[in-house]
Amino acid sequence: MHPVIAVDIGGTNLRVTLVESDRIMGEVYRSETPTGPGPEAVTDAIIREIHHICEKNRIKNLPAIGISAAGPLSRKEGALIKPPNLPFLCLPLVKPLQQAFHTRVELINDCQAGVLGEVYAGAAKGCDHVVYITISTGIGGGIYLDGRLLSGRGGNAGEIGHFRVDTRYQQPCSCKCIGHWEGYCSGRGIPAFFVSWCRYHEILLPDPPATAEEIFARARCNDPVATGFVRELGVLNATGISQVIVAYDPAIIVLDGAVIQHNQDLLLPPIHEMTDRYLTLPALAVSPLAGLAPLLGAGVAALHPEILQ
Repeated sequence: MHPVIAVDIGGTNLRVTLVESDRIMGEVYRSETPTGPGPEAVTDAIIREIHHICEKNRIKNLPAIGISAAGPLSRKEGALIKPPNLPFLCLPLVKPLQQAFHTRVELINDCQAGVLGEVYAGAAKGCDHVVYITISTGIGGGIYLDGRLLSGRGGNAGEIGHFRVDTRYQQPCSCKCIGHWEGYCSGRGIPAFFVSWCRYHEILLPDPPATAEEIFARARCNDPVATGFVRELGVLNATGISQVIVAYDPAIIVLDGAVIQHNQDLLLPPIHEMTDRYLTLPALAVSPLAGLAPLLGAGVAALHPEILQ
């Protein structure tokens, strides 16, 4: 099978590479995701990178392009709709790339791409009942059940970061709703939640940490406030994962994202301890793909478009 182009669009970084079968071929090209002056800046940057890769690898006929991106997306329109990490009301992707390369283009939610990456080449290889959870800037999920990708009516199934996990602290999410998992336990949410948690418990700090990294660093130094807060993060992460288990009954949950990857020592033990046992606990693994699962999954979607049907 000929290699395809895989693209992963993040709020910060844009990644483009070649994917063949179940592996990334050669270099992953990274650049800053453009934020203007208009949405065409993003597609223009992608087109430049693809031309560069095709020229370097002497590819004249490109079979397909797979694009992974954080939602909300419209597969019908082939576009992102009000993406929270990019300043565009609509970011058309499929038509501009079809016109530029005269080939098939598949658009998929980044966490759905992530679960495909894990099923084809990662911690869940060969498994038919998988949930992929990324805890990074935001929180999202990809669901693969009975050997099929769960995509939903518009391609946005698996938005588990918007499961409600709390009614006590009244912490707002990036979507403006209260109590969502992402608003508490994501890299973007943790610092604000720390402030709310301290206020709720009437804790005054002369030098409060400003970032999630600082909070975790203090917890590793046995700071009692940071340690107590990280314990509360464990409660809420376990609550979210408990909901995932009863909703989807997976055989394995694969965790990914910078918050988890860099803080396994602090975050995994309370998850194991406090996750509900109503159903048999699935296996719990951290992705071995070094953050490349969504990029690889975009390639899988391009190679196997029937998965998205």
